[in-house]
Amino acid sequence: MRRWLLWLAVLPSYAVAQTAVPAVFTRADTARLHRTLDSLAAAHHGVVGYSVHDLDTGERLALRGDSTFPTASLIKVSVLVTLFDLVEKDSISLDDRMIVLKIDKVPGSGMLQNLHDGMEITVRDAAFLMSTISDNTATNLLLDKVPIRRTWKKMESLGLTHTKIHAKSFRRDNTSVAMDSSMKYGLGVTTPNEMGHLFELMALGKAVSPRSDSLMLDILNDNVKGDMLQRYAEGIPFAHKDGEDNDKRTECGLFRLQSRVVCAYSRKTTRISVGSSTTKRR
Repeated sequence: MRRWLLWLAVLPSYAVAQTAVPAVFTRADTARLHRTLDSLAAAHHGVVGYSVHDLDTGERLALRGDSTFPTASLIKVSVLVTLFDLVEKDSISLDDRMIVLKIDKVPGSGMLQNLHDGMEITVRDAAFLMSTISDNTATNLLLDKVPIRRTWKKMESLGLTHTKIHAKSFRRDNTSVAMDSSMKYGLGVTTPNEMGHLFELMALGKAVSPRSDSLMLDILNDNVKGDMLQRYAEGIPFAHKDGEDNDKRTECGLFRLQSRVVCAYSRKTTRISVGSSTTKRR
């Protein structure tokens, strides 16, 4: 349960006055918040990383901000951004049609796997399903139009050299473009600071374009997952994407009312090198 305490501690870098008038935000003690976060992270039975950036004040907090973490489905944000970049360049249209065949369907999260074979959806539909319910089949259909290495190129152009999706969902054996990294990290890899910066760029209209970035944030604002970071800030618009499986939890997003990007990651024990020695961390 400590990871939920971590989520709770991340959010109140502003205090919200619950009154009959609109919420009032006051500056919090950033140093105290940092100490609280680090204390909770140290007590967590796993490896925790986080990145918090207040876009208005420029204040930043981070723990293992430049360390690589497995992303699970959080990496789908890189697919969304690359897709809209191609739309901006007129290489793809959001109205392009795709047929969902039986061979396209994969398990895990999503709804397309349960619908009838041969149904027709648009690229826009697939982007929405990928971003809001993390639909794996929709993600793979988009990756037929947005090559995996094209997402790498887009992320690198934004300075995000560690942010990479490795393969289609549930199709690693025949679609991975970096098998060693894929085996180590799973679907994707990033750092807390890099994924946080991607959300910052969208907030500033600099990931693709002001119009496209606004559209992407609107989609991410409709993410149905509401029991992680968002559960402690009910009523505050939160454009976010999550990722989780048996041994990891990730989430990153923009609290739009507060202009704050928050990213949090946790994963199970791994062996890490410290100097010339190797230490087990729980």
